[in-house]
Amino acid sequence: MPVIVVGADTELGREVAAALTARDGEVRAFVTDPSSADPLRALGIKVAVGDVSDASHIEGAAHDVFSAVLLSEAASDDRERSFAASYEEVVSAWKQGVIEAGAKRILWIGPEPMPGSLETGVECASIDSSALSAGEVASEAVRLDDLADLDNP
Repeated sequence: MPVIVVGADTELGREVAAALTARDGEVRAFVTDPSSADPLRALGIKVAVGDVSDASHIEGAAHDVFSAVLLSEAASDDRERSFAASYEEVVSAWKQGVIEAGAKRILWIGPEPMPGSLETGVECASIDSSALSAGEVASEAVRLDDLADLDNP
């Protein structure tokens, strides 16, 4: 099933996206930095470049995905954000975009819990990036994405 990695132009995001390509299924990446697109495309990843704070950009890139992997670092680093003034607003735009695109599952990667709440019917799991190595985070993202049901890990 298709999966998108929002923040695939971060070091951890690249590792997660690469790990997801090791199995069957379409992998997409959403990046802000156009120079990060070619290395991801070389791995067979479909890449969309846009403003990370624009829910409509996220929605277009995530159309018909099953899962969305959201990396908190991409909501709080120094990249330009034209449509949001705060970390919470960026994350809210991500959630809005991936849910409107049809995502059924969100995997949140960050050192803190995902801010805000989710609509009923969307599964969510968090991976604490401060407690694991990048490789362990990537492996856990693949494991969680492969589960039939996040309620039975």
